[in-house]
Amino acid sequence: MDIDFPLVLVVLTLATGLIWLADILFLRERRLSAARAQGAGQPTGTDGLPSEQAEPKEPYLVDLSRSFFPVLAIVLILRSFLVEPFQIPSGSMLPILEVGDFILVNKYAYGLRLPVLGTKIVDVGEPQRGDVMVFRYPEDGETNYIKRVIGLPGDHIRYRDKQLFINGKRIESQFVARLPPVELRREILGEVEHDIFLTLGRPGTSGEGEWVVPEGHYFVMGDNRDNSNDSRYWGMVPEDMVVGKAFAIWMHWKSLGSLPSFDRVGSIE
Repeated sequence: MDIDFPLVLVVLTLATGLIWLADILFLRERRLSAARAQGAGQPTGTDGLPSEQAEPKEPYLVDLSRSFFPVLAIVLILRSFLVEPFQIPSGSMLPILEVGDFILVNKYAYGLRLPVLGTKIVDVGEPQRGDVMVFRYPEDGETNYIKRVIGLPGDHIRYRDKQLFINGKRIESQFVARLPPVELRREILGEVEHDIFLTLGRPGTSGEGEWVVPEGHYFVMGDNRDNSNDSRYWGMVPEDMVVGKAFAIWMHWKSLGSLPSFDRVGSIE
């Protein structure tokens, strides 16, 4: 069973914070009052306790909450509003992202959102054509996907014979190398240039069609064009499913049986 880590993090942060706050406002004073009552008639120190008696020990749960709350709160803020790490599980974004790449995602590039709910509270910016974007899969609303933004609201997208057209304009791609079983090409998507893979021998009819992107939605595709489950098959990404913009690879670790590598560290085109 998949664990909803954001929800768990929010619950733990809230719980530890409330326990610590309750101790500060109510419980600590009760412990001190009880200690004073037990030591009535004895000389007291500046804290009002008997001079030979230290402040009563905190309950285990309070001590645990006081220790963990600041750490959990920092992690929650960083992960929810600034940067979140992800691992690439598939080859749909080859050649730019490989299975086992650990990436960093800018959570504020497209606006600040409440954790778990995903509701936008501060509008900072919108996805741009060519961005490598992380979003929740519209079919289940939970699984994180990563693809490249191809179509913006209002765009007309056409894909025929492995050729991409946006608003009637053919998107240029330059041959780079033949690397069986794929061909490496350099695609020029507006101001963004990036590499794509086209599978040799695969019929050009795969994923063909025409689409108009509705308002508040985005059309996305994988850079490994013939091996990507994307908007060509299940439709558009709603704005409220957007998670953030991928901007860097910080580690590569393909499996537990291999050693982590930092050879691929760098920015994402």
